[in-house]
Amino acid sequence: MALKITDQCINCDACPAECPNEAIAAGSIIYEINHERCTECVGHFDEPQCMAVCPVECIVKDPAHAETPAQLQAKYERLQAA
Repeated sequence: MALKITDQCINCDACPAECPNEAIAAGSIIYEINHERCTECVGHFDEPQCMAVCPVECIVKDPAHAETPAQLQAKYERLQAA
């Protein structure tokens, strides 16, 4: 499933540069993750890099955008082909 950033975000700027899919951008108040681009780093890394660098652990799985590992892999492949 895609990830989301909770309102505990402190806008530290750590996560956008870590996202290989450029899925993280500044929102109106906090950073936001574009669920159409988020693959949880499938195809790039073994774990989501944004979660690894977040100092306040405000990045969580988004139940509104549930995806299987196979779906995340397919999304990765689609993004790479674009």
